[in-house]
Order: sequence, then structure tokens, then C-alpha cells
Amino acid sequence: MNKVGRARSGRPRPVIADGSPGSLLRLRAAITVFFALDGFVFAGWVVRIPAIKEQTHASASALGLALLGVSAGAIVTMALVGRACGHFGNHPVTAACAVLVSLAIALPPHMHTAWSLGAVLLVFGIGYGGINVAMNSAAVDLVNALGRPVMPSFHAAFSLGGMLGAGLGGLVASHLSPSWHLAMLALIGLLVTAATTPALLRHRAPGTPAPSRLAEPAPGAGLPEPTGGGAAAKAPARGRITGVVVILGVVALCSSYGEGAMADWGALHLDQDLDASAGTASAGYSLFALAMMTGRLSGTVLLERLGPTVTVVGGAFVSAAGMLIAALAPTLWLALVGFTVMGLGVANIFPATIGRAGTIAGPQGVATASTLGYGGLLLGPPVIGFMADWFSLPTALLSVSVLAALAGVVAWTTRRAGEPRTGREDAAAAETA
Repeated sequence: MNKVGRARSGRPRPVIADGSPGSLLRLRAAITVFFALDGFVFAGWVVRIPAIKEQTHASASALGLALLGVSAGAIVTMALVGRACGHFGNHPVTAACAVLVSLAIALPPHMHTAWSLGAVLLVFGIGYGGINVAMNSAAVDLVNALGRPVMPSFHAAFSLGGMLGAGLGGLVASHLSPSWHLAMLALIGLLVTAATTPALLRHRAPGTPAPSRLAEPAPGAGLPEPTGGGAAAKAPARGRITGVVVILGVVALCSSYGEGAMADWGALHLDQDLDASAGTASAGYSLFALAMMTGRLSGTVLLERLGPTVTVVGGAFVSAAGMLIAALAPTLWLALVGFTVMGLGVANIFPATIGRAGTIAGPQGVATASTLGYGGLLLGPPVIGFMADWFSLPTALLSVSVLAALAGVVAWTTRRAGEPRTGREDAAAAETA
């Protein structure tokens, strides 16, 4: 039985998970709940944006600047949260940021100008960016403890939470004001956090298992796999940001650019260019989200059977093909097929890259790769907007295909980057020194 010891500073040490299947299962369930909660709260806010726009009497450009508060707050905060995770631990920071996100979501309906809305969204973005770094870091630790690439399952929970949050928002939109709806989300968030935090704080993932327990290594898209023969000693030190981590962040940026484009421009493309009804246009993003969740649920099997290189590179080119079909489709049904294909392709790129960055450099690796990745969400919508004004929306959406293909090329050409050197390579390097 684990006992709570005391550090030299006199503070109690957290209870360490004993590595038993039951202990790891409870920890995995707790982390999964936080991923789902994050998606649930964020989607609940997104569906009330039109009502908040009307309330603040903001122009489209003013609202756009206010909405940047979420991304700006998240990106500015991520590096700081990475350091906080290293100091306080991933689990306490996850719980603290969940509280902040839950409280901040109730504030937007009480703002009456675009500037005040932007200010509270900045606070929401701080919590949103913080919980994403912290819970992804916690998930990376657990993935290493389990010795299985289950990272996509956590992101599937985020997608499921988003679908539930959007669905609930659609159901209550005509019955509850934004103030009551978002206050209800805040209450749900606080209750779920209170119920789940004790399980999260009781456990910390044990050390990474021996290499023999891990899946068979495969060279990886900047996703080097552990190997035997003392590879652990030669792996990059956790906490050190390497060029591989930056490469992973670039791949994440290219994939998240497409996710942001789908969220903000997918429905408009169907409505404006293919004469879809409002309901059918919104169904386009729903199909994309459902396909992405399905892809993430199968992500662990793909990573185990195909390895990270094939999963990331293949997913990038499938995503590129899907958006190419959707952007150039002459018919509505073909565009919907394209959105579905894109969702399947992009599903596991972000989880795989963020997970590997965390394995290499700990919370700071997650923070660095996440900052670059979320930069894609920030960059995509305005870039596509400008390109749509200069050319056309279908032409602008082709940039999603270009960047997805670029992610595949970068992942393939750097697949050996960061791999631990063998003893023979070390000896050769020593002879030439």
C-alpha cells in the first residue's frame, strides 16, 4: 500500500500510482474526463457566439478581434504553464485551470462591448491554454506508464465533449438566454472538476516501463520510438527543447490550421458556394467532427500496427486529399464526403505530435508544440478570410490541402530526427571527435 511521505520541505508528497491495472485505469478515466470537459465547455461557448455578437452590437471585424482573445490568451500562457507543471505537477495545474475555465465561461454574456468581451475571453483563453498543456502533459506521463500509444483516445474524448456541448447548446438555445446557459456550463464544469480532482490528485503515473513492454519501434516523423540497449540513457533529456520538438510543433500547426478553417469556414463554403441549406451547411462540420472522433478512437490501433511515421504521414496526405475534394467539389454530397475524409485524416496528427513532444521534453515540450499548434488555429481563419477576398473561398481552402501535404512531407523527411543513436554510432562519433 502506498503511503504519503513528506519531502524535506515538510510538504506532503502526492500518492504515487502503484502501476496496477486498476490504479492506471482510474487515473486514465480521470484525465479523460478533463479532456471531455474541456471540449464540452468550449463548444458550449462557440454555439452562443451569434447571440453574444448581437448583445454587444459588435461589427464582424470587432467581433473577430474579440474572439482572438481566446487564442491570444492560450498561446501567451502555454509556455508559462509548462514551467508551472514542472514545478507543481501536471495534475494540480490541470485541476486549477479547469476551475478557471469553468468560472470564465460565465462572463461573456455580461459584457456589452466588443472590448470588454475581448478582455474576458483573454481570461478564458488563459484557462483554456493552461488546461490543454497540463492535461496533455498528464496524458503523456500515463501513456509512457501504460507503454501503449493511447494518446488519441484522450483527444477523442475532447471531440466527444465538443459534440455533446454543441448538441446541448443547440437544444437550449431557444429556451435559455446566453447568461443562463453559460452559467449552467460553469456550474457543470465546477461540479465535474470537484468530483474528478480527488482521483487525479491521488495518483501520479509511475515511471515509464521497460522498453520490452513498448510497442515495436518504428522510425517516426520526428516521433522517435524508444529502443532497447540503453536507449533511454541516450534519449533527449526531458525538459530540454530540441529541434525535434519544434518540428513536431510545425507539423501540429499545419494540421490545426485545417481544423480552424473547418470550424470557421466549412459551413460558409457549403452555403455560399454549393447552395446548401442552413441545416445541411452545419451538418458539414458535424460530419467532420464525427469523422475526427472516429479516427481518434482507432488511433491507438493505428499507432501500434502502423507506427507513428505511417500514421502521421498517411493521415496528412489523406487530410490533404479530403480538403482538395471538398474545395473543388461540384456537388454538395461530394463536398460532404471530402469533409469526412479530411476529418479521418487529420484526427491523429495533433495527438501523436503533442504526445511525442511531451515524451521528449516533458511539459515544456507539450507547451512548445502546443503553442505552435494552436498558432495554426489562430492563423488559419484570418488568412483564409483574406485569401477569400482576394480570390475565392474554394481557392482559399486549397491552402488547407497545401499545408496538410507540407505536414506529411516534413514528417517524412525528418522521420529519423531525434532517434537515439546506437552504441556503434556513438563509438564512431567518439573516434572522429
